[in-house]
Amino acid sequence: MPKRRAVRFACPECGQDFSRWMGYCPSCRSRDPLVEVKPAPAPPPGGRGAWRGFRDISGARASAPLRWKEVDTAAAPRRPSGISELDRVLGGGVVPGSAVLVAGEPGAGKSTLLLQLAAAAASGGDPVLYVSGEESEQQLKRRGERLGLAPESVLLYSETSVPAILDAAQSVEPALLILDSVQCVHLPEISGAPGTITQVRESAAALVLRAKESGIPVFLIGHVNKDGGIAGPRTLEHIVDTVLHFEGDRRMSHRLLRAVKNRFGAAGELGVFDMTRRGLAPVENPSRLFLGGGAPGPGAAVVCTLEGTRPLLAEVQALLAESPLAYPRRVTVGFDSGRLAVLLAVVETSLGAALGRADVYVQVTGGLSVAEPAADLGVIAAIASRRLDRPLAEETVFIGEVGLSGEVRRVHQARERLREAARLGFRRAILNPDGLGRGSRPEGLRITAVKTLAAALEAAW
Repeated sequence: MPKRRAVRFACPECGQDFSRWMGYCPSCRSRDPLVEVKPAPAPPPGGRGAWRGFRDISGARASAPLRWKEVDTAAAPRRPSGISELDRVLGGGVVPGSAVLVAGEPGAGKSTLLLQLAAAAASGGDPVLYVSGEESEQQLKRRGERLGLAPESVLLYSETSVPAILDAAQSVEPALLILDSVQCVHLPEISGAPGTITQVRESAAALVLRAKESGIPVFLIGHVNKDGGIAGPRTLEHIVDTVLHFEGDRRMSHRLLRAVKNRFGAAGELGVFDMTRRGLAPVENPSRLFLGGGAPGPGAAVVCTLEGTRPLLAEVQALLAESPLAYPRRVTVGFDSGRLAVLLAVVETSLGAALGRADVYVQVTGGLSVAEPAADLGVIAAIASRRLDRPLAEETVFIGEVGLSGEVRRVHQARERLREAARLGFRRAILNPDGLGRGSRPEGLRITAVKTLAAALEAAW
């Protein structure tokens, strides 16, 4: 009599499995209760097990290990996608055989971007397979017509069965395979509805294995949960090569596409798009998008942040108000609230400014989120400008990390930041220029060297 397989429970967030049910996950501390996972089908008697390895599943020919110098990387060059900002985020183009996961909130523009990608990839006459488990072929075509797309070699396929999708890809041999979305497809041999942990993991693994075997790049659209994370097990992000995440407020016209993970380029790279009636349009000069027009008033400072390899200039605004509360508010938009508390403590101890009874509000305009310490000096300058009710010097950019003792520290890749500031017409930069050679200073941009926070604020007016 065969032994009865034990029932397992898994976390819907990280995918960790357990032998008994619990109301939370001890691994990732998720508040969502564990869900029951159906056991995988038992391997055939005398077989090698359910997992047979990549070459057995894909049918690829076995080969001997290659020496480092024998591997030819020029045989599979990157292919431009036809969308400049997407190429920047991917690291220069689409890598053959790569698997890319595009995630984001509903309405962010995931399907719109990939439909435009399909049309751009098919412009040369190569077939592109666009598979949708959520929309019919007629709905896809209507959406393409609203965007002004009429690609002749894009093949639309409404299907949720992974074997049927793989068979269609084998018969068509497309140059690009797009699936919308990975939470809607399923493998018939695995029990459970589409979107469950096992179905998402195994379906994505099957598609990635086919991409590695055939060299066809695969783009997968992924849903997000209520916390903003990618729905499904955490192993889904490990299976794919690249994870792209849409950011930005849907009430604004621009969208941010960030590379959370990228095996073929820089993680953290940012692409900026503008949502128009004709779809997503790349923004070639995003710094002008995040900068306010006209001369800044009191409480506004311009900082230069680095997103991946791209320097961006953004405006930071600060507001101070007398607080009636015992514990004043510290509210931030696009900036870390914990970092703001540290900077306020530095201002009080180093400069003697009394801010303990004031509500402090700091925001980064344009919907951009600034996370790196190079914006510290600009945030403090905006707070000081608001407290004194004096606007900062025009055409001045603040670049620097502020230490706990009030020193202004140097930032990495200062040369690229200064070039971006000079290109946008700024005439002065306040920073610590240690390690910056004279030959790397852009013409037309005067550098004010500071070592302390007091010296930086003295030079700010």
